[in-house]
Amino acid sequence: MGERMALTDILNKLGGQKGEQGGLAAISKLFDGDGMQGILSKLQASGLDKQVMSWIGHGQNEPVTGDDIKNAVDPQQLSQVAQQSGMSPDDVAAHVAQALPEAVDKATPGGAVPQQGFSMDTLMGMFKK
Repeated sequence: MGERMALTDILNKLGGQKGEQGGLAAISKLFDGDGMQGILSKLQASGLDKQVMSWIGHGQNEPVTGDDIKNAVDPQQLSQVAQQSGMSPDDVAAHVAQALPEAVDKATPGGAVPQQGFSMDTLMGMFKK
């Protein structure tokens, strides 16, 4: 996986037949389905605050690893998503680690989390364009 995949490719892989929407739903499910806010707070709680802030703010997005993702999510959810996407849990985590920085970056164009928060729907809307 040395090759950086485009966000849409990663989401399509994670989503299987459901495509990008399915990929976003899978990521959301990994983090208990409580939207982007929930994803970010889980990541921050697992020690990735600096990375999360870099995705929201302007400038370089700090990378995270598949292991970072595995530490932040429920292992049961991870294996369910892996089964659904036909990938190993390691591959799913690696894909999510690649997708999240860009997804969060796209969802926070103002360099801050919108006041009303933002949901996976906001993000899904961005991919419909």
